Amino acid sequence: MDSRSDDLPRLHDAFRALRDALAAEIVGQGALIERLLIALLADGHLLVEGAPGLAKTSAVRALAARLEADFARVQFTPDLLPADLTGTEVWRPQEGRFEFQPGPVFHPILLADEINRAPAKVQSALLEAMGERQVTVGRATYALPPLFLVMATQNPIEQEGTFPLPEAQLDRFLMHVRIGYPQAAAEAEILRLARERARASLHAPAAPPVRMPQADVFAARAAVLDLHLAPAVERYLIELVLASREPARYDAALARRIAWGASPRGSIALERCARARAWLGGRDFVTPDDVRAVAPDVLRHRILPSYEATAEGWDGERLVAELLQRVPLP
Repeated sequence: MDSRSDDLPRLHDAFRALRDALAAEIVGQGALIERLLIALLADGHLLVEGAPGLAKTSAVRALAARLEADFARVQFTPDLLPADLTGTEVWRPQEGRFEFQPGPVFHPILLADEINRAPAKVQSALLEAMGERQVTVGRATYALPPLFLVMATQNPIEQEGTFPLPEAQLDRFLMHVRIGYPQAAAEAEILRLARERARASLHAPAAPPVRMPQADVFAARAAVLDLHLAPAVERYLIELVLASREPARYDAALARRIAWGASPRGSIALERCARARAWLGGRDFVTPDDVRAVAPDVLRHRILPSYEATAEGWDGERLVAELLQRVPLP
């Protein structure tokens, strides 16, 4: 048995402790916490859609506080420039040269708040960072940190003054997560927690939480890739993606409702997320339930409804649900 296998129990314990700590601070958003950890383990980016006040910003801030990683938050607005995100070259007259000043995108964890309020030029600058893990300014290219996680948010309520994300950028997100309001019991717990924080703020500041080293994150990512994926489960995963491209094999009416299916990047994301979910569950193998659990968040932004389907009120989420019903389990 190699040393990496010997270290697995400690890594599992560390991520369980991380999940419990986030759940204690971000009440009523268990699905969001799980998706954040899956994105961290699968080395992907997260797009979170939800109404204001649902702890989207608090969740990623809480995650960053428990990792040995810097955090930056950028409020996307219509007047934001690409240089505000990537950085710019500053002229140093004493030295007779330009010096690059890195922007917030060079932080390991970046919160892009209300990403759909920024124009296309800013979105394209973020596209290179997310897809290539680098930033090009002028003639120079700069590598981003090895640990680089973008969590972008968008508000589904107000659409005035927004710039819809192009499909190419949507496809760069590992998952598109939709979150809703908490239940009554969780709401009561939120009130209690808010009161405790208000009282604590009047006294000495709390001790900072224990932070997980980045080396543990990279080791956990390697362990996720070592999980067993049975050929039957892999075929099921592939068949889900192929069904989005050739839906007529299952239902003629569904074929009229799908304009474009998921790309191979969708297959890769589906496998990585299913593996991460299985690893978080303490298993060393992936099950069809892991694939089905993450499929809506992985595929809803990668399957485009036709004009006819849109007119009938269909969206990517409903199309994924139909595919899950029609593709037989292994």
